[in-house]
Amino acid sequence: MNNTTFDKLQLNDLKELVKVYCVSSLGKELIDKLIPKKNIYSVNTMLNENKEARNILENSSHIPLEGVFNLNSLIDKVEKGIVLNPEELMKVESFLRGCKKIKTFMKNMSFYGETLSSYALNITDLSSIEEEINYCIKANKIDINASNELKKIRRNIETCEAKIKERLSKFLTSSSNKKYIQEFLISKRDDRYVIPIKSAYKNEVKGIVLDTSSKGSTVFIEPDNISKFSTELISLRSEEAIEEYRILSYLTELIFEKIQEIKINIEVIANYDMIFAKAKYSLNNNCITPQINNHGYIKLVKAKHPLLKGNIIPLDFEIGDKYRSLIITGPNAGGKTVTLKTVGVLTLMTQCGFDIPAEEGTSISIFENIFVDIGDNQSIENALSTFSSHIQNIASIINKSNKSTLVLLDEIGSGTEPNEGAALAIAILEELYEMGCITIASTHYGELKKYATIHPDFQNAGMMFDKDTLEPLYKLTIGHSQNSNALFISKKMGIRDKVLKKANNYINNKDYEIKLIDNKKIRTQTKMDDKSTPIFNYEVGDKIKLLDKDDYGIVYTPIDKFNNLQVLYNGQFTTVNAKRTKPYLKAKDLYPEGYDINSLFTSFEDRKLERDIARGSKKALKKIQKQIRTM
Repeated sequence: MNNTTFDKLQLNDLKELVKVYCVSSLGKELIDKLIPKKNIYSVNTMLNENKEARNILENSSHIPLEGVFNLNSLIDKVEKGIVLNPEELMKVESFLRGCKKIKTFMKNMSFYGETLSSYALNITDLSSIEEEINYCIKANKIDINASNELKKIRRNIETCEAKIKERLSKFLTSSSNKKYIQEFLISKRDDRYVIPIKSAYKNEVKGIVLDTSSKGSTVFIEPDNISKFSTELISLRSEEAIEEYRILSYLTELIFEKIQEIKINIEVIANYDMIFAKAKYSLNNNCITPQINNHGYIKLVKAKHPLLKGNIIPLDFEIGDKYRSLIITGPNAGGKTVTLKTVGVLTLMTQCGFDIPAEEGTSISIFENIFVDIGDNQSIENALSTFSSHIQNIASIINKSNKSTLVLLDEIGSGTEPNEGAALAIAILEELYEMGCITIASTHYGELKKYATIHPDFQNAGMMFDKDTLEPLYKLTIGHSQNSNALFISKKMGIRDKVLKKANNYINNKDYEIKLIDNKKIRTQTKMDDKSTPIFNYEVGDKIKLLDKDDYGIVYTPIDKFNNLQVLYNGQFTTVNAKRTKPYLKAKDLYPEGYDINSLFTSFEDRKLERDIARGSKKALKKIQKQIRTM
């Protein structure tokens, strides 16, 4: 097997779905490292683990894996002699506590999972280290009770700090110092106690300037009256750091002494995390543990591709018993490639120890090799055509295959001259068959369907298609091939019957109708005027297309000497050059005989006014008189 197989069948995408159910990165890392096992006993062990894990999940409220961290980076530090800090030690303590919980839990679950329960025997209870860390570290800090010496030092620090604060308080409350003080508070600089003094008086206060404000208006002075105590405090802080380091070193040493046991604990916990993640995925996706064999037999009962969502048509599939090579035919986008990928990814899942989305009765064979040729592998860099890249891949597959190999070939032999492609495809399938491979290939070539009909160890299958709706049914029928339905689809899409009839005749009889046409008769030459402008016989009322607007208007005036005409468009008259128009419908075809064309260009109000005047309306006459007066 190779990464091409894993990529084409999307094994890594499937792993990502399972990793979601891991509690820690320990399980995720193991899933990332999973590769299909070639040994049937190894696969059987992993699948039995799934059964027990599902059983435990169904009979318990939760698995106590919380608080489990990936300690590998901390273990590396310990092995290199690096002392762990309090936060890191607390992670170790949490992990050891989690190990103890899972050990107890799994022992109590032996009835539901005997094998999984036995793994807990390899977990070492390191309560002594856990308790020692708990005693010495509180809230990610070294506790005062971690050692008598630390307790003594910290009490001396408290006493010394109290003396310093007492003297500084007296300094602040002294009336003689008020004018010097910028802020009446005790501050700290570099872990030393100071008083904020106005910069103008820095020489008036005896002490050491330890810092200056950003604007320079304030200096921070350690008064002379606390310098002795400050020196003592620095010394005590140093003693405290030394004692804290000694405590951390002691705790790290305890971990180092049991580092092998901790490593084994990490390994067991990682396996539990991975196994229960697999089981959770299985339960949440209605998966089953398939039967397995090692003689090439695959039977899928209502199987689904694990990465497809929505209303998926389940796949019933079988190969490896009565026939070892299957030729799948059917229309484009009918599900041939999905069928190949479903068989491939479910086989990979099984060999990785995953349950699969199918129903009971499903059986999967364990293969040493799974090879695929799916999709367009055209290489621009290597100047390989689609056909060349496919053949290069297939050549590699043939060279690496043996009798324990599953080969999935999509559109075998395509991309070249059909007769040669079909012949080459048959020869390739024969070679793989003679090598003992289980082969599933999709094709549109009728020759392959005929070959599968006469070969006793080959079988045809087809993807069904609804001829009424043009919808693929995504249902595989084994024992019956399916046509590509190219002519039927073409008819539905509007290709003339005359064309389809010819195509059908060419398919059946190869009797080509060759007719010559007179090119002179089909050439048309547009009449041009002196300025090479098309001359259209436009009349008032003609409907024409305005090319600039991609819309239609009505001719108001014919073309003038400048090749312009007036057009009524959207209720307004506009001048358009004839070059920018195209004839659409003549007025005589649009309107009945005797129709008043001029009414097209007169508004409703104007037409009403004319009718009112004609019948002697006084209101209309007054309106006309008013218009005349305003002129």
